[in-house]
Amino acid sequence: MINEILWVGLLILSFVLVLLAYRLFGKTGLYIWTALAVILANIQVMKTIQVFGLVTALGNVIYSSLFLTTDILNENHSKQDAQKAVWIGFFVLIATTLIMQITLLFIPDDSDFLSEHISAIFSVLPRIAVASLVAYLVSQSHDVWFFARLKTKHKGQKLWLRNNLSTITSQVVDNTIFTLIAFVGVFEWSIIGQIFLTSLLLKGIVALVDTPFMYWAKTIFTRQSSS
Repeated sequence: MINEILWVGLLILSFVLVLLAYRLFGKTGLYIWTALAVILANIQVMKTIQVFGLVTALGNVIYSSLFLTTDILNENHSKQDAQKAVWIGFFVLIATTLIMQITLLFIPDDSDFLSEHISAIFSVLPRIAVASLVAYLVSQSHDVWFFARLKTKHKGQKLWLRNNLSTITSQVVDNTIFTLIAFVGVFEWSIIGQIFLTSLLLKGIVALVDTPFMYWAKTIFTRQSSS
């Protein structure tokens, strides 16, 4: 039960931190969170856990907060601001990967006791790295585009609908791309299917939970604009 409590706690904490960054620093805060979340999600994903009877990789919560971030930018500011966050995350992901791969090439001193652990974390297979990069860029860009389209279609109404539709469909895109690139030919299709469905289910739960936080962000923006 401890994992379930921690998972829910991490979910709430992540969304609260997104809004705190927005409240304190405006758009810049959301860009900062994007960079932070991209790095943390790609470290957390290396740890597998069992939650609600399902075995999954940790990192789904932090990664899903990126969709909340771009949706806030899209809703309160502009599509261009949201897409900028996507490109920031993409740049950070590439930069982190390149820098850490070079870091691993350094020969540690005899006094070093952490090198093997750093290698275990950042020795990411190229295939996984490519899968993560492609899935991130395509799914996040889709989220920005679809959210903006729904906003125009409904003339700024039905925030709950565009938030959930854009996030959930983008999660499907993300899961599909990552799973196909990373796991096809590595695992049997039955295993791939389990990984896909488990990740999608948990990400879907996160997407639904973030709706109240979207309205909270809207309130923050309205109050700041009127003050």
